[in-house]
Amino acid sequence: MDTYRKAPAAVGLPKGASEDERVQWIELDGAVNVRDLGGLDTGDGRTTLPGRLLRADNLQGLSSADVKLLVDDIGVTTIVDLRAPAEVAAEGPGPMTQVASVRHAHHSVLPEAGSATDVAADALATSRRDEALSRYPDDVRTGYYLGYLEDRPDQVTGALRSISQAPGAALVNCAAGKDRTGVVVALALTAVGVKKEAVVADYAASGERIVAVLDRLRASRTYAADINSRPNPAADDTPRPETMAAFLDQLDVRYGGAAGWLAEHGFGRDEVGALRAKLLGPA
Repeated sequence: MDTYRKAPAAVGLPKGASEDERVQWIELDGAVNVRDLGGLDTGDGRTTLPGRLLRADNLQGLSSADVKLLVDDIGVTTIVDLRAPAEVAAEGPGPMTQVASVRHAHHSVLPEAGSATDVAADALATSRRDEALSRYPDDVRTGYYLGYLEDRPDQVTGALRSISQAPGAALVNCAAGKDRTGVVVALALTAVGVKKEAVVADYAASGERIVAVLDRLRASRTYAADINSRPNPAADDTPRPETMAAFLDQLDVRYGGAAGWLAEHGFGRDEVGALRAKLLGPA
């Protein structure tokens, strides 16, 4: 089987998105929502390079063959781990932590409270839900995403710095690889000029793997109880393209776009340039 499987990003393509958009899935034994973000078009006619930025779900179950593929074949040198400290402690060291050449950069984008995760009951607690709805009443998940920017801007910008400074491929992950990972990846892609429809389509592509993602997380004591407590977790957790489209719209309305938000939080033009060089190559 090929390492990369290209498949149509058919899950909820937004209006105006091309059906020719392709998802570069990376097939692993121990993770199911893993893809390379190369091949995405920018508004100025460039394309993101493969082997520069990857996204993934929980990496705790990687096999030795998975580690070899990611490190030796693809060239991953940096893991940008968005899980909360409580998750990291509960899950324990994963296989990639045993690789001396791989740096782990931890940037939790959630409030440091309890066992909050992007698939946990804490994420649906009344207080957080009310805050999210106050930020964006039309879509509670968009409200959560805006909360990452408001509550943990230092961690979001830190994650982008870890991506831009990676000597090889940077891999961004959390538990399910769709919410926290989706926001950080969307911000990185938008900052370097990737077209909105491509960013939204990439976000929505996680829906193709949501059942498999949840099945994997049910096998972990860290996440199982929270997932099993909900009547229809697959429906709850399937990413909707409208959610990411609304988030990107709110970036424009509230901050003047990704570049505006980044500049407001100390991530300047030179750093955006370094991120562009990382994902697009030399100008």
